[in-house]
Amino acid sequence: MEEQKYKELKLGERGAIISIIAYICLSILKLAIGYISDSAALNADGLNNTTDIIASIAVLIGLKLSQRPPDEDHGYGHWKSETIASMVASFIMAAVGLQVILDAITSIFQGGKESPDLIAAYTGIFSALAMYFVYRYNKRLALKINSKSVMAAAKDNLSDAWVSIGAAIGIFGSQLKMPWLDTVTAIIVGLLICKTALDIFKQASHELSDGFDEEKLKLYQEVISKVDGVKRIKTIKGRNYGNNEVIDVVIMVKSTLGIKEAHDIATLMERILIRDYGVYDVHVHVEPN
Repeated sequence: MEEQKYKELKLGERGAIISIIAYICLSILKLAIGYISDSAALNADGLNNTTDIIASIAVLIGLKLSQRPPDEDHGYGHWKSETIASMVASFIMAAVGLQVILDAITSIFQGGKESPDLIAAYTGIFSALAMYFVYRYNKRLALKINSKSVMAAAKDNLSDAWVSIGAAIGIFGSQLKMPWLDTVTAIIVGLLICKTALDIFKQASHELSDGFDEEKLKLYQEVISKVDGVKRIKTIKGRNYGNNEVIDVVIMVKSTLGIKEAHDIATLMERILIRDYGVYDVHVHVEPN
């Protein structure tokens, strides 16, 4: 089970590497065309991709660190390295998003803004198509290896495609004697960067503070309740080690049961959660009732 998890983390590196390559190419293209065409929206989109490079590198580092086995001062392994890396990336993304907004607002007061060249809009459309294909690849990979971080990267790929489409629309619109629309689009892109950063931060902080999906906990509670020999569940808790779910449960059984019978009930419950629901580890405490 643990060896398979490590193999999945290794496979997840592909998605991060592909995202990094795509973001490097697209950010260079957008920043160059944005500078030549004087498009604030495309420049903002290019800066958005630079933050995505950092975020993807953070995911890659997290995936690599998570593969390290337990050591003397990490008895549970390094699974949470991936989540910590995501949180660091969210701070960097927020800083860039705020800078994009500030630059766009400053350009409004400078005046003399002209409509950017249409090549900027065509660059945005091309970038959106490229990111959509990267999104499809990462989504398939995330579902195959059941990786939250790779799925988060896929969702970020999709949001980047929409941002590029929005930038293109803003640039096309600015041709209708409304050059300010390009600047407004840049502000919107900056806000989207900040929102993505906030979403990543909220998810990472939730997992690092041992938050757990309440709906999943209810599902596991129902499954455990149906196991033969379980009279009731006294307590059930869940936590995440990276993409791995760990369940702690205290069950009540008949006081007349022997140690072996009670142990068999706990073992059956563990097997069901691990085999049928992909839970990484289950800690069961049995009490007489």
